Amino acid sequence: MTKLWIALVAMLTISTGSAQAQNDVRIRKQNISVKDGRMTPEALWAMGRISSYAASPDGQKIVYQVGYYSVKHNKSHHVLYMMNADGTGQQLLTTSDKNETDATWLNAETIAFLRGGEIWTMKHDGSDRRQLSQTDGSVEGFKFSPDRKKVIILKSIPFHGSIMENPADLPKATGRLVTDLMYRHWDHYVESIQHPFVAEVQTNENSQLTILDSQLTDILEGEPYECPMEPFGGIEQLDWSTDSKTIAYTCRKKTGVAYSISTDSDIYIYNIGTRETKNLCKPADYKVPEVDPTKTLKTQSVNSEENLKNLPGYDQNPKFSPDGKYVAWLSMSRDGYESDRQRLCCCDLTTGEKKFLTESFDSHVDDFCWSDNKDAMIYFIGVWHATENLYAINWKGELKQLTNTWHDFGSLQMMNDGKRILAERHCYTAPADLYAITPNFKKPEKTVVAQITEENKHILDQLDKPTVDQRWVKTTDGQKMLYWIILPPNFDETKKYPTLLFCEGGPQSPVSQFWSYRWNFMIMASQGYVIIAPNRHGLPGFGQEWLEEISGDWTGQCMSDYLTAIDDAAANLPYVDKDHLGAVGASFGGFSVYYLAGHHDKRFKCFIAHDGAFNLEAMYTETEENWFSNWEYDDAYWNRDQTANARKTYQNSPHRFIDKWDTPILCIHGEKDYRINATQGMSAFNAARMRGIEAQLLIFPDENHWVLKPQNGILWQRTYFGWLDRWLKEEVSK
Repeated sequence: MTKLWIALVAMLTISTGSAQAQNDVRIRKQNISVKDGRMTPEALWAMGRISSYAASPDGQKIVYQVGYYSVKHNKSHHVLYMMNADGTGQQLLTTSDKNETDATWLNAETIAFLRGGEIWTMKHDGSDRRQLSQTDGSVEGFKFSPDRKKVIILKSIPFHGSIMENPADLPKATGRLVTDLMYRHWDHYVESIQHPFVAEVQTNENSQLTILDSQLTDILEGEPYECPMEPFGGIEQLDWSTDSKTIAYTCRKKTGVAYSISTDSDIYIYNIGTRETKNLCKPADYKVPEVDPTKTLKTQSVNSEENLKNLPGYDQNPKFSPDGKYVAWLSMSRDGYESDRQRLCCCDLTTGEKKFLTESFDSHVDDFCWSDNKDAMIYFIGVWHATENLYAINWKGELKQLTNTWHDFGSLQMMNDGKRILAERHCYTAPADLYAITPNFKKPEKTVVAQITEENKHILDQLDKPTVDQRWVKTTDGQKMLYWIILPPNFDETKKYPTLLFCEGGPQSPVSQFWSYRWNFMIMASQGYVIIAPNRHGLPGFGQEWLEEISGDWTGQCMSDYLTAIDDAAANLPYVDKDHLGAVGASFGGFSVYYLAGHHDKRFKCFIAHDGAFNLEAMYTETEENWFSNWEYDDAYWNRDQTANARKTYQNSPHRFIDKWDTPILCIHGEKDYRINATQGMSAFNAARMRGIEAQLLIFPDENHWVLKPQNGILWQRTYFGWLDRWLKEEVSK
């Protein structure tokens, strides 16, 4: 679940695929008025959300995408803007009610983009629009080759692997006959999979470029594997070589049970001319080891040299170096461990030598880009001490931190002038904007970061901002833990405030400077709450030992850390009202809330759990992420030879402590959440009510592990604050 929770925090937008179906409503930037300087749910949903972006080949212009949301119409509209590289001269390119997304440059004058499931082109001023592809609206992503003569197109194809195709004479039958695992993923049944296709870009009789569906070549023809990988993979999982002759792509070539218990994906090189495929991660004689699908894989080696032989963990997002000599990608060491430290792996395409470049960075690498200099420099973003900053590393492994601020960089790309980096950045008090960075490897302190968009300035200028601080505290095992403190706007240190303990999801995703359109600290503080957000054991950014402590110990040190943080705040921060404390969280944070409800010793006056695991025995077989259950729990609950960690896990499942629940609780869940099924939230609510405890259940039949629809988002916020206000704001001492 970790990477998915990171995706929730980092992307914060409805997927392009969903957006393509939500057109016919022209939604634009909203010029709203804010009362009393206070952030509201309506103000939050009025903000524009910057997503993809690309600099022109000459580095002079930038095209970028913004999503706008209408609560009234319950829809979104994704549009394209153009601006100069310094942020001046902004121009709205999208003038219709159709979504336009995924813009890229064909040359200094022409942009390609996605509209209605087809690739279109236009001039950089928005004129001369032409439909390039002819595929009956089936294009879901694309990437042109460097010579612009070929293009990768992502399309979904029918797939009947774990779900049998119904008889042709029963066209209205809704039943599904399931024969193996991985029959559903995230929020849908798997009856189609994406494949990458390659097409020649041709010139028609009118001298216009064209791409015909009939001329597409399936890179994975006849193979029952997805590429990109479910559930969030996109075109970033494929890349063209600089000579336009080969494609590097990401794929986990497994099906059924083998797929469900493994995270072992690889990087493949596909030759356009010969149609031959080579695996960069595995030797030709590699044999898949036999494993017990109900047992943990924690006995694997963590030795880097050993891992390089067959790279058994997640390998994804390959990128060729500008000179074509190398391919680098994000790599994890161990199979079945989706939260393993993500490192940069680099392969010399001439010698076949592979090496991990970021061994000296004891945390995750989350995105990267190549420089174009002769030293094969790579820039990357990674989390350390609860912030996501920019770093640089070369082939020799020399590491430099280039930025050091209380912000999170969410993505980055090298501009074509080779001197600047284009990146997205956000923090607790500001949503995503674009920045131009001039890095300085020799003198990192001279790295220049310049903001070039102010998408939501017209709203942010009307809002009173909270104050953000951090504090270190000693944990019960004698180590030091950082927790964030977010104070309400117009903070008065002489007053006492109701206070929320924020429980992070994952379980191994950072409590860094994220901006969320649901778990948003600015709106929480604006409603008059102090937020305490601990970077407990099990989170990245504090070394691998700290990160790994949580696996097999969900109810041990990490729960002690939560109580340590809130107890320290109540004892040492005079504005924290210890008599009006609440605990809130989603995913693993929801599990944490359910567990704390039976172990808080009357610290808290109310709880909110969103999409949390409640009964771990049920969770083991309900989730589609079987690798996750095996790694975190060690064993299936029915195995008689369980490890000590497995016994402890099941014995400490929150549902076993319902008899100790004594505090009002709000349970929230989406019925299309196949990661943690809605039965978990329903069970928790039902148990609370049968125990006579005040409780509410907010159930969304049409939402998954997230809440994506505007009106559902507003309902979520109103219900959330209504519950908190009811239990934490009555008789608050002044």
